[in-house]
Amino acid sequence: MFRFHKTLDVITLFHKPSIPSSVRVLTQLKQVSAHASETATEDQASDHTEQNKFQRSEFELNVTEDPPTSDQLRSILEYIGAKKAKDIVEGARDFGDAQKKLEEDGSRFKRPVVVDWNNGRAVVGENESEILKMLSTLPKETDSVNL
Repeated sequence: MFRFHKTLDVITLFHKPSIPSSVRVLTQLKQVSAHASETATEDQASDHTEQNKFQRSEFELNVTEDPPTSDQLRSILEYIGAKKAKDIVEGARDFGDAQKKLEEDGSRFKRPVVVDWNNGRAVVGENESEILKMLSTLPKETDSVNL
């Protein structure tokens, strides 16, 4: 019997170290990622049922200080809604305008932005509860395939 493990979901943080909210989001993501990868050993308590109920799925954290590519920008706006272009690109009205402004000046991209590419979701800004909600709904490892 072969067991194929599902690949980890990729969570990207568009980050800027000089922005305090971006640093806080990075810290939060690192803490959640570390907690998700913790596992109990056999010599610890024998029943981990309660702890496992609250365990989040592991994910691959990708942190970038670069603005998104045109394709990434299009995806992010699909996830949050094209009318929210102004929330991620300063002065933008829609995707075309956001793309143009971003090409002119990459610093117009507002950070932090957390993106779950595998499940088509994004959180703009430092909304801790929305980020945790997004991470808590990642598919669990038990979703692997047995052959």
